[in-house]
Amino acid sequence: MGYKYYDDKFPFHFMNPSLPLEKRIDDLLARLTIKEKIELLPTRQKAIPRLGINEFWVGGEAAHGLAWRGVATVYTQPIGLVCSFDKELMKRIGEAISDEARAFYRRLDKRGGLCLWAPTIDMARDPRWGRTEESYGEDPFLAGEMAAKFIQGMQGQHPFYLKTAATPKHFFANNNEYERASCSAEVSQRNMREYYLDVFKRAITKGKASCIMTAYNAVNGVPCNVNPIVKDIVKHEWKLSGFVVTDAVDFTQTVTMHHYFDTYYEAAAASLKNGVDCFTDDPKIVIEAFNEAYERGLINQEDIDRALRNIFRIRFRLGEFDPDELNPYSQISDSEICHKDHAKLSYMASQKSIVLLKNQKNILPIDKSKKQKIAVIGPLANEVFLDHYSGSLPYKVTPLQGILNKQLANEIYFDTGNDEIAIKSVLTNRYLSAYKTDSSPLFANGLHISDSQIFSLDDWGWGSYTIRSKANNMYLNAEDNGFVKASSKEIIGWFVKQKLRLEKIENDLYIIKTWNDKCFTVDAENNNIIKFEDFKDLDSQKFKIECISKGIEKASEIASLADICVVFLGNNPFINGKEEYDRPDIILPYHQEELLKAIYEKNPNTVLFIIGSYPFAINWADQNIPAILYTAHSGQEMGNAIADVLFGDYSPAGRLNMTWYKSINQLPPIMDYDIINNHRTYMYFDDEVLYPFGHGLTYTKFEYIDIIVNNEIVEPNKSIKLIVRVKNAGDIESDEVIQVYIKAENSKYKRPNKQLKGFERIHLLPKQEMDIEFEIPYEELSIWNESQGCFIVEDGYITLMIGTSSQDIRLTKKVKVIGEKLR
Repeated sequence: MGYKYYDDKFPFHFMNPSLPLEKRIDDLLARLTIKEKIELLPTRQKAIPRLGINEFWVGGEAAHGLAWRGVATVYTQPIGLVCSFDKELMKRIGEAISDEARAFYRRLDKRGGLCLWAPTIDMARDPRWGRTEESYGEDPFLAGEMAAKFIQGMQGQHPFYLKTAATPKHFFANNNEYERASCSAEVSQRNMREYYLDVFKRAITKGKASCIMTAYNAVNGVPCNVNPIVKDIVKHEWKLSGFVVTDAVDFTQTVTMHHYFDTYYEAAAASLKNGVDCFTDDPKIVIEAFNEAYERGLINQEDIDRALRNIFRIRFRLGEFDPDELNPYSQISDSEICHKDHAKLSYMASQKSIVLLKNQKNILPIDKSKKQKIAVIGPLANEVFLDHYSGSLPYKVTPLQGILNKQLANEIYFDTGNDEIAIKSVLTNRYLSAYKTDSSPLFANGLHISDSQIFSLDDWGWGSYTIRSKANNMYLNAEDNGFVKASSKEIIGWFVKQKLRLEKIENDLYIIKTWNDKCFTVDAENNNIIKFEDFKDLDSQKFKIECISKGIEKASEIASLADICVVFLGNNPFINGKEEYDRPDIILPYHQEELLKAIYEKNPNTVLFIIGSYPFAINWADQNIPAILYTAHSGQEMGNAIADVLFGDYSPAGRLNMTWYKSINQLPPIMDYDIINNHRTYMYFDDEVLYPFGHGLTYTKFEYIDIIVNNEIVEPNKSIKLIVRVKNAGDIESDEVIQVYIKAENSKYKRPNKQLKGFERIHLLPKQEMDIEFEIPYEELSIWNESQGCFIVEDGYITLMIGTSSQDIRLTKKVKVIGEKLR
């Protein structure tokens, strides 16, 4: 490392940075007692004062910016970032996030926050999955390449020191939320090797991820945290350099949910012996379980040392035991948190993530030279929604604000399209009232309807609603003290206390239920304040809902006045699809669909902008609306990026990283993990889709001129090298995403219809041409041979397909592959 330190400068050899790493770990382990070693197995690792070892916390969320630390830069949700198809963008975001993590690490007195639990690279083979927003899409090559760059950015480029330690999750075959802590994914060896494991292999072997997190589910009946695959493949085959950590409380769930073992000490022993090193659970339970497992002889000191060696290897590489002068990341300061360059990067990421799905009649971009009346409509038009793993936004720019920021000579009309309602108690015959204070309680005391008695009703579909007070613009919130208040600025939380259900009793009489199935109740003995409790079928729990103004009618009126309408629809990340809850369907909520139809009837010059965490089946919109765009949630600069695209200051070039299906009926059951035989993802799906994987338009026209391949016979251990010539044939500068697919011809196996094996995002000026080089390694042509238990390359022909999506193929070339001849 360029420094020479001598033993007499350090009280212990493990503190001497001039010694080899493994020798330092040997010395440290030799100095620890068995009691101390066991106390270092939980993620909250105890201090060892006699050796100068500080307390250390493993963990921290960083899916699209640091979460739960304080105000930090927030980027678009991962499902949107990967729509950029921009590997260098992912690397830069990883670098920025890790810079902020280092700054927070110093704020936390260097106790934790450097072992970051990101990226989430579970394969999103089903769009109903509640955590789709966190994922990198349905293709293991795309997800693996993008994740590898993100990880490289997070961990830094120093040959020894890590800026942060990336921890991809959740290993593996984890793509459903229903019964996630007790279910088993049944996966064949071929599905496992070619699909579910492939993305993790790329993250570790190419991205050099330091750590990995196991999943809650079982695979083929064996819970992931005790599955021998962790040891045999992740550690022995892929050579993971650091440690394996369990997901939160997963260690205890092996007993309480999977019922795989009867005792915690049995689960502890099995986890340790099968490759898990670190345990995210109640430290007391973890320590007690390992003490008992050790005393019973189920594990020995060698087992414990093996785990601690993996943990300390990362702690050393993070620079914990070395002088700051040696570590290039030790001086990263508070100035990196919400740095202006990170805000610019968030802005760029939002731009690059936008996907233009449809653009007939060249309705987009909106002509800025004309003075026009523009209607901005929809429940997402003036929102920037967070998700569970979002950080705290330093600021946010909504779509409406982004449009207003353009300061064009246009008249801008705005409406959410939501109904405005008043709620009258049957018991008091008075209206529910909320006042202007931020923590305004609700009282059933309003004699007349004014702003204090008016609420905006958001209908998210499938019986889910949120209600916001007009008096203080706060959501109704079922608070921990048992009372209902208009007190929430955001819809947020593990338990979404702003989520309500309206259960109709008769005519316009309803029971209003909270997130935990309690009912709004008038407390007549306490000034008619509103609290929530169990259903009693009493008049105190019956409410009449009166519509003050119908949102669709009001929005339709402004649509009729406008030259063009932009309608913002989609989901809320905390409702009808989130961690622990899969989506009930893939369509838009009924109210949103009806709003869109009404707007279009009044004004056919309508643009639909989907802001969502998932693909949507928007069949009516595709058939009728002339222009449709998509982006994911949460970027702090989202509104500015959207306005740039709408008005032509930026040409969209994002591509879909998931297939957009026409109907939920095209999908097998969510627990069906066989993508090969049940036609999942673009690789095997053989029915008509709404929008294919890789789809996305621009404001210009690109011509694919030629493909040159270095050799038409591909021999073992030789790469396919190809050059693609592309031209921007239009008058607008723009990015383009060139995609390279392969298809095996006349295979003895059932092979994919096509597989992505290369992609590049480029920028071309009008009329500019560019040659783009791709290289496909020989092993990328392989398939898993279950009879031999290994990957093989099959002798035969493959077709190289170059296109702008998985269905829009512009150039092809067939090459001969020398491989194994199968009978």
